[in-house]
Amino acid sequence: MAEPKIGKNTGNAGKGRPKGSPNKATAAIKDMIVQALDQAGGVEYLHTQSIANPTAFLTLVGKVLPLQLSGDPDNPIIQEIRRTVVRP
Repeated sequence: MAEPKIGKNTGNAGKGRPKGSPNKATAAIKDMIVQALDQAGGVEYLHTQSIANPTAFLTLVGKVLPLQLSGDPDNPIIQEIRRTVVRP
């Protein structure tokens, strides 16, 4: 088994894409999706899809929204949550 190289001549280790930089293919695909959405009608198209296909639309919303919301503790986003049980 070969021993790892030590010193200046360590090969190509660490010479890849910097951490956090977007993949060129991913960026190109996102750009194409945005262009297609614009050609389909943009906001109006998304509104139509939210009514016609609510499950798919809400899946999209879930993928776009951030996973965590942070806010000012003195000015909370949610003031009160109230649950009422109604018997049929």
